[in-house]
Amino acid sequence: MTQPRPYEDDGFDAGDDFVGDDFSLPSDPFLDAAAVEARLRGDMDAAQGFDEPLAPAPHAQQTPRSSGFGARLAAANRTEPDFESAADPVEPRPRATETQWRASELSAVPPGLYGEVDGNDSDVIQPVPRISIEAFCERPETGALIHHAGSDRRLSRAHVKVELGGLAGAIERFHDESTPNLLIVETGMRGPQLFAQLEELASVCDGDTKLVIIGAANDIALYRELIRRGVSEYLVPPMTPLHLIKTISGLFVDPDAPFAGRSIAFVGAKGGVGSSTIAHNIAWCMGEMQQMDTVLVDLDLSFGTAGLDFNQDPAQTISQALADPDRLDDALLDRLLVKCGERLSLFSAPATLESDWDFGAEAFETVLEKVRRQAPFIALDLPHAWAPWVRRTLLSADQVVVTVTPDLACLRNAKNLFDLVRQNRPNDAPPKVIVNMAGCPKKPDIPLKDFAGALGTAPALVLPFEPALFGAAANNGQMIGEVDARSKAAEGFAHVASLLTGRSSGTARPSRQGLKSLFGRKG
Repeated sequence: MTQPRPYEDDGFDAGDDFVGDDFSLPSDPFLDAAAVEARLRGDMDAAQGFDEPLAPAPHAQQTPRSSGFGARLAAANRTEPDFESAADPVEPRPRATETQWRASELSAVPPGLYGEVDGNDSDVIQPVPRISIEAFCERPETGALIHHAGSDRRLSRAHVKVELGGLAGAIERFHDESTPNLLIVETGMRGPQLFAQLEELASVCDGDTKLVIIGAANDIALYRELIRRGVSEYLVPPMTPLHLIKTISGLFVDPDAPFAGRSIAFVGAKGGVGSSTIAHNIAWCMGEMQQMDTVLVDLDLSFGTAGLDFNQDPAQTISQALADPDRLDDALLDRLLVKCGERLSLFSAPATLESDWDFGAEAFETVLEKVRRQAPFIALDLPHAWAPWVRRTLLSADQVVVTVTPDLACLRNAKNLFDLVRQNRPNDAPPKVIVNMAGCPKKPDIPLKDFAGALGTAPALVLPFEPALFGAAANNGQMIGEVDARSKAAEGFAHVASLLTGRSSGTARPSRQGLKSLFGRKG
């Protein structure tokens, strides 16, 4: 991992400039995740080192790809093949004597051999349903990549099994066993030998099994012929775990189902750091400045402040939904959400101590899944508490934002949060860090370079200590952008909102010299 850029001084000063570290991908196309997407887009100038890009076969020659491999191959065999390989067949690699890889062995092989993890992909990849996936690989690197993909949060419901053996191993295994929902096979073969083995594999496959082949040849004719013969997808390195997950999701997620918005979890490294205030202001910027439909969910059931911050006192709150999550439908959810602007809706917390609010993790998961159908962006204001549902919500979010103050307790707690997130979300971008209340008078701050060094990333935003501005906004039930739209804090919130959504603010003002202290030190 790239080390954070060193800073010239240790203390905070209003004139200092801070910048997030730039992590660049390697230039080698076989290790460059960007080359994957360039190749799939057909941008051959960007994807140096590859032949003609893969393209889908004409739809008129295809059996619908929702059907299984065996059924589609049988339909394809009723038509004349239109493919002849100009290259000599490539013999498959010898099969290993031990077919089942242990998870520890797979974990020891770095997935970077196939590509860098592209956790900054802004696309929302839908979670894969409860399916069975079996992979038969020829290379340890491929097995490691599939193993790392299988541990991703989006495949948490699927059962993934990785073995050695390639195409021949798959044929041997399923002579006497039923095939899984998805079969992933790596093979270096081409031409008649490949097609003959595919025929044999189809004879032992169940009718609803889908087949993904990982090959070695970036050959457009081969790709089209495989699709015509019933293969669901043909992949060629370089690829990343995220690329494979996106492929699997595309095969099994119902295209007619409602979309799921991008969830952003805001959490404080300790109590009182201002995580809720930051979550509310950034959600407001998404809705009101960037004109993106956004839902803010206040999950601090006992002490939530979203209602106060937006000057709202709804009669119904998220507790009604959590009490009976199966009853929650779009009509009821519309009644529970409170409009705080043209594009921003609030799912308020009850903010009372009349109940223990002892809801299970499954209730929170069910409700949040339904909320994600309401808007492209969902801001989750998590409480400073640790419970199974908090952990699950944090790790299942598409992006995590950690708020800290520059003190030792926050440094320790933020490091623990980062370690937890990185361990459980290896294919996602690391959390973004916001340093709040920096430069508080008569209070020594931990140097920001120490935070950057410990967490492996520089802060996305540094907010100075401005009690008058934030106090006025809180007491008036307004956002910082409503109280003083030209303040550094208001422009800082708009900046982070644009980082999270990938869109610039429609009402953004020209940058002023003072704004540099929030975002970046020019080096």
